[in-house]
Amino acid sequence: MGRGKLRIYLGAAPGVGKTYAMLSEAHRRVERGTDCVVAFVEHHHRPRTEVMLHGLEQVPRRELEYRGGTFTEMDVDAVLHRAPAVALVDELAHTNVPGSRNAKRWQDVEELLAAGIDVVSTVNIQHLESLGDVVESITGVRQRETVPDEVVRRADQIELVDMSPPALRRRMAHGNIYKSDKVDAALSNYFRPGNLTALRELALLWVADRVDEYLTEYRSEHRVSKIWGSRERIVVGLTGGPEGRTLIRRAARLAEKGAGGEVMAVYIARSDGLTAASPKELALQRTLVEDLGGTFHHVVGDDIPASLLDFARGVNATQIVLGSSRRKTWQYVFGPGVGVTVARESGPDLDVHIVTHEEVAKGRGLPVARGARLGRSRIIWGWLVGVGGPVVLALLLNTIDLGLANDMLLFLAVTVAAALLGGLLPALASAAFGSLLLNYFYTPPLHRLTVADPKNIVAIVIFVGVAVSVASVVDLAARRTHQAARLRAESEILSFLAGSVLRGETSLEALLERVRETFAMESVALLERVNDVEPWTCAGSVGPDPSARPEDADVDMPVGDHMALALSGRVLPASDRRVLAAFAAQAAVVLDRQRLQHEADQAKELAEGNRIRTALLAAVSHDLRTPLAGIKASVSSLRSDDVAWSEEDQAELLEGIEDGADRLDHLVGNLLDMSRLQTGTVAPLIREIDLDEVVPMALGGVPEDSVDLEIPESLPMVAVDAGLLERAVANLVENAVKYSPLDKRVLVAASAIADRVEVRVVDRGPGVPDEAKDRIFAPFQRYGDAPRGNGVGLGLAVARGFAEAMGGTLNAEDTPGGGLTMVLTLRAVARRPDVAAPSAVAERQVS
Repeated sequence: MGRGKLRIYLGAAPGVGKTYAMLSEAHRRVERGTDCVVAFVEHHHRPRTEVMLHGLEQVPRRELEYRGGTFTEMDVDAVLHRAPAVALVDELAHTNVPGSRNAKRWQDVEELLAAGIDVVSTVNIQHLESLGDVVESITGVRQRETVPDEVVRRADQIELVDMSPPALRRRMAHGNIYKSDKVDAALSNYFRPGNLTALRELALLWVADRVDEYLTEYRSEHRVSKIWGSRERIVVGLTGGPEGRTLIRRAARLAEKGAGGEVMAVYIARSDGLTAASPKELALQRTLVEDLGGTFHHVVGDDIPASLLDFARGVNATQIVLGSSRRKTWQYVFGPGVGVTVARESGPDLDVHIVTHEEVAKGRGLPVARGARLGRSRIIWGWLVGVGGPVVLALLLNTIDLGLANDMLLFLAVTVAAALLGGLLPALASAAFGSLLLNYFYTPPLHRLTVADPKNIVAIVIFVGVAVSVASVVDLAARRTHQAARLRAESEILSFLAGSVLRGETSLEALLERVRETFAMESVALLERVNDVEPWTCAGSVGPDPSARPEDADVDMPVGDHMALALSGRVLPASDRRVLAAFAAQAAVVLDRQRLQHEADQAKELAEGNRIRTALLAAVSHDLRTPLAGIKASVSSLRSDDVAWSEEDQAELLEGIEDGADRLDHLVGNLLDMSRLQTGTVAPLIREIDLDEVVPMALGGVPEDSVDLEIPESLPMVAVDAGLLERAVANLVENAVKYSPLDKRVLVAASAIADRVEVRVVDRGPGVPDEAKDRIFAPFQRYGDAPRGNGVGLGLAVARGFAEAMGGTLNAEDTPGGGLTMVLTLRAVARRPDVAAPSAVAERQVS
C-alpha cells in the first residue's frame, strides 16, 4: 500500500473558515461514495461548524488523565484499525496531552499517511515554525504550538482559506468565533486590523511561494525548457550605456498592458574582469527599475547572447527588450551583434523587442586592458633573475657537463622563475638571453653563435616557445588576479552605495567620510556654484583644509554643470575614477534630498503654524467668548440694584460663574499644552510607576457613576511622566463621557501585551468612521455635530502629543457593538521582585 495524500487548508487566523471548508469537502467526498471519517475535529462551540459534523462518521476519541483532569485526543490506533480512505484531522500544530502516542498531532498524521490513509487537515500561518519570530513581532504573542515547515510543504495540496480583516472582525463581533465574553479582548488584542492584515499577507506570500515551487519542480521534473506564459515577465538587457533608461521605461509600459507584469533588468558582465560600463549609469538604471517595481540582476557570462537567453528561460520570461546596436557600420565585420543573435536564437516562445534610441550607431568604448600590478619589488627581482640568473647558471655549468638537454631544462627553470616573479617582460628577456648562452656555450660548434645540428635548432626554438608561453600564462594570471580583486572592491563599494540608497541614508558628511577612507585622501569637499561666473561654495566637507576650488584639488570629479567633488591628498589613477563618479553622483543625490527634506519641513512648519494661528483666533473669538459672556452676564445681574435676587437665584448665578470659569480654565490649559507641544518645550520626567497610582486621579473631572475602572494590580510598571499621563487620560475620559449615552458608562481598562501596557478608554457613543479616525487627533478638530460650546477640539490632540512625548502611542478603534475605543500604549518595565503582585483584578466604580 502506498503513502496517503495530505491536503491542508491554510488560514491567516482563527475563524476564517478552515474547519468549515474541510467539513464541506468531506460531505462532497461522502456524496461521491468515498469512505471518509472524522478522526478529530474541534468545533469550538461554533453552531455552523457543529452542524457540518452531522452526517459524518466520527471515530471515538481517546480519553487521557492529566493533572487531575480528563482530556480527549485523537485515537490513532482506532483510526488505523478503521482504515478509512480519508481521515479529517483538525489543528495540525496541536500539542498532544502527555501520555499520548506522539507528542504532536502532525506526528499522528504522519502515521496515518504512512498507513496509506489520505488526510485532510487545517493549520494557521502563525503556527509555521519558521514564522514564529515574525508573528511574535506582529502580534506580541509567542506561538507555543508549531509545526515544521517541511511537514506542510510536503503536502500534496495546500488550499488557502482567505477572509478580509474587516469581514473577520465582523464575524468575531457577531459571536461567530468566540463567546461574547471574549469578543472585546480578542478584538482589542490579537484580532486588530493591523495584525490580521500582516498575517494575511504572510499567508498569501507563503502560498504564492509554494505555487512557484510547484511550477519550478514540475518544469524541472518534466524537463520543460519552453517558456510558459503564466505571467508576463519582461527581461531588459542592459549594457551600462545611457540607452538603458529608455529600455527600462519601454519595458515598464509593456508590463502595464498585461495583468501581473514583471520587469527584470539584467546586466551581463564578462568574466575576464572589469568592463567599460559606467557604475554611475548602472546605479541610476538600478534605481529606475526598482522605482518602477522591477528588479535588477547582475550576471557574469562570456557569451552575452547565450547568457541573456539562459537567464530569460531560467526565470520563465516571455519577452526580451534590447536596444538597437551602438556599433558603427565597420564594427559589424566582427559579428552580427547581440540583438540579432538573441532574436535568431530566442525561438518561438520568447518575443524579442529591439528598441531604437538616441545612441544608435554612435559607437561604444571597448574594455581597456590593465597591466598586471605585480609590485615594484617583484618586478625588480624578476629582472635580476631573468638577466643575472642565466649568467650565474652558465658559470656553474662551465664546470659541470650535464648534456644539452639538462642544460636547456635548467635555463628553462630560470626563465619560469623570472616569469613567476616579474611577469612577461623579464621572462622574455630571460628566454632571449638564455637561448644566446645555450647557443654560444653548449650547442656545437661551441663558442660560436651558430648551430651545426638541426635538431639543436628545434630544441632551442622549443625552449624559447615554452618560456614565452609560461611567461604569458603567468602574466595573464597576474592580470586576472588584479582585475578580480579590483572588481570585488568596486562591487563592495557599489553595493554600499546601493544599500545607502535603499536605506534612505541622508548624511552627506558620512558619505564624504566614506569617500575619504575608500581612496585614502586627506580631505574631501562637495563644491557647487550657481553659474559659470559665480565663485564656488562648499556644500559639505570632511578632513582638514578642504579645497575651495576644483582646480586646487588633487582630484576633481564633475557632477553635472555646476557641482564637483574635490579630493586632496594624492593623485588617483584613471581606473579609480569610475567608482569615484558613482560616489559623486550619490553625493549630489544626498545633497538634493537633504535640501528637499529641509524645504518640506519648513513648508510643513509654516503651514501648520498658519493653521494653528487661524484656528486659535477662531477659538478665541468664539469658544472663549461664550463662557466669558456667561460670566459677565451673571456678574452684572448680581451687581444690579434693580432686581432683588433670592438666595436660590444668587446661588444659581454663582454656579454659572463657577462653571464658566472652569470651562475657561480647561480651555486655556489645553491651549497652553498645545502651544508647548507645537514649540517642542514638553520635557517629560520619565520614571517607573504603577498605573493604579495615576489613572484614578485623572477621573476627578467626570460626573459621578460615569466610569468603570478595571486595572489589574498584577500589571507591570510603566515608564511615563505621571503628570503628562494623568492629563492625557483625563482628556480621553472627558471626551468619552461627552459622547457616551447617559445610561452607558465609560470603561477604562488596562492590560499587558508583550513589552507594553495598553490603557483602553471605551465608550458606547456614535463612533467615528475609519476615514476620520486620524483626523480627530488634529488640533481644533471635532467630529460630528458637537456643539461649539463643547470645546475647541484640543483634548485628543494634547493627549496624543503627551503620549508620544513619553514614547507611547494613541490610536482610535471601533468598539464592538458601537462606539469608540481609545488605545493608549505605554512602555512596560519589569516589576520589582520585592513587590507582591496579586492575581486578582481590581474592579472599582468611580463615584
